Amino acid sequence: MQRKTSPIFQAFEQQHRQAKELFLALGKQIKSKKSLELYTKLSFLELYSDLMAKIHFEKEGLQFDFFSPFKPLQKNLRKIHHLKLVEQGIRARIQTTGESYNSYASYLEKEKKGLYTETFDLIIGSSLKDWDELLHKSLLGSKNIKPLTVNTAINQLIQEELEFFQLDKSNGLDSKALKDIFEGLRKIIMLENLLIHLGFNSIFVDQIHGEISELKEKLKPWYSNHLELQSLTYFLSDKEQVSKKYVDWVKDLKQKKKSLSSQVEKQALALFQKILD
Repeated sequence: MQRKTSPIFQAFEQQHRQAKELFLALGKQIKSKKSLELYTKLSFLELYSDLMAKIHFEKEGLQFDFFSPFKPLQKNLRKIHHLKLVEQGIRARIQTTGESYNSYASYLEKEKKGLYTETFDLIIGSSLKDWDELLHKSLLGSKNIKPLTVNTAINQLIQEELEFFQLDKSNGLDSKALKDIFEGLRKIIMLENLLIHLGFNSIFVDQIHGEISELKEKLKPWYSNHLELQSLTYFLSDKEQVSKKYVDWVKDLKQKKKSLSSQVEKQALALFQKILD
């Protein structure tokens, strides 16, 4: 008897095909835009692996078996995206102040060159067999899955993310908590979109959907500021003397982070009170 493939595999197959095309393009030249696009695709493929592991819970470590070959590349692509945000920050600072930050710009350029080289070597040194195996394992894992099972597994993954938020909210939201919320909201939005794509009812009403998306958008400038401050502080950490323009920049970034943190924390706690309590 031939086993039937779940419609969810069709969504995976499309993302897998697009991801592989981006992978091959980056094997010719590393570009930040395509790197971000591939990072987004890999995030979905990783989420699918989590979903398969939730459905086939009797198979311990299944998500690592599916996605582990792509973890090093995913990590480097995330670093490229972070570096891009930091570069945007220095350009904005130069435009705002009219000052030059040549030593820091040179440091970032060196970091970029090393990261791009490392990522390129990772890509050309890897095997297309990993992509074929991921597709094959996902196909096998998607056989004979009932719609209710998929719906239940997606709901369980969303609930796990929400429970993680609930652990953090009572202790205040520090930088790690806000970063985790940003990543968690991305995952929840992907899962909800997947539910809708498959014809299931979404977990949250439209108003909550809107508030989740709004909070995620509000967290973007906070995240960029967090990365800029982290990078600049690290660059200055081994300097015996720091010029006033850098001291002023750090001060401005800290003040902006404090303001942004206050805004997103209030919005996050208000949202969580609605969906967790």
